[in-house]
Amino acid sequence: MVSPRIPPVYRALDFNSPLSDERADRLIRTLAPLAGSRVVDLGCGWAELLLRAVAAEPAATGLGIDSDEDAVAHGRANAAARGLAERVEPATGDAGRWSGGPEDAVINVGAAHVWGGAPETHTSNALAALSDLLRPGGRLLFGECFWLRTPTSAELSAMPIPRLQYRSLPDLVEVALSHGFRLLALSQADLDEWDDFESRHAQGREDWLRQNPDSPEAGEVRAKADAHRDARLRGMRETVGFAYLTLVRV
Repeated sequence: MVSPRIPPVYRALDFNSPLSDERADRLIRTLAPLAGSRVVDLGCGWAELLLRAVAAEPAATGLGIDSDEDAVAHGRANAAARGLAERVEPATGDAGRWSGGPEDAVINVGAAHVWGGAPETHTSNALAALSDLLRPGGRLLFGECFWLRTPTSAELSAMPIPRLQYRSLPDLVEVALSHGFRLLALSQADLDEWDDFESRHAQGREDWLRQNPDSPEAGEVRAKADAHRDARLRGMRETVGFAYLTLVRV
């Protein structure tokens, strides 16, 4: 671990995906009605979207699961600060092994990988598992990347993403429907949301480099920051989109 520690991304981010406050509010409304329901967020990070969903419905409760202990602790602190500690439980654990349900509402945003397997199978593995966790009529908010267009060889070489890991947006919707869902709502992050997310995501490393220019580890940190920036600018920015699908279990 780099010493002193690089600040965690949640210090600068609201959500760990390209998501504005306005879009988050709209996504939460697509999960309604939530009165009397438990909302489960698998791969919740610091559970910001879960906290907002439960805050929007006084008769709802929430459970979030993530393997990042620091992020979960941050989520618990936020829940307490907002008076939600009695209704929302961010917990440390393996979200891919959680076996509760059947649930009324489940969130899985940018965390299809928690069910494991090769990157090319992450989306299908996640949708199969999530379908099993929902009651008929239950709703899933699923967030996943997709190809805006087919990347060139040069773009693929600039980013650590296998070509077959993502699909076009129509194909992403089709694979969701093939796992026992109907599509209720669909939106995608815009470029401003992406740029804001990437800029805030990079802030911790950049702050650390300014504060520790002579550290023996500065070269390593700078190289990682540069690689992330190049992957975004030379590969992902014009090719990778992020979709938010609200799905209803058939």
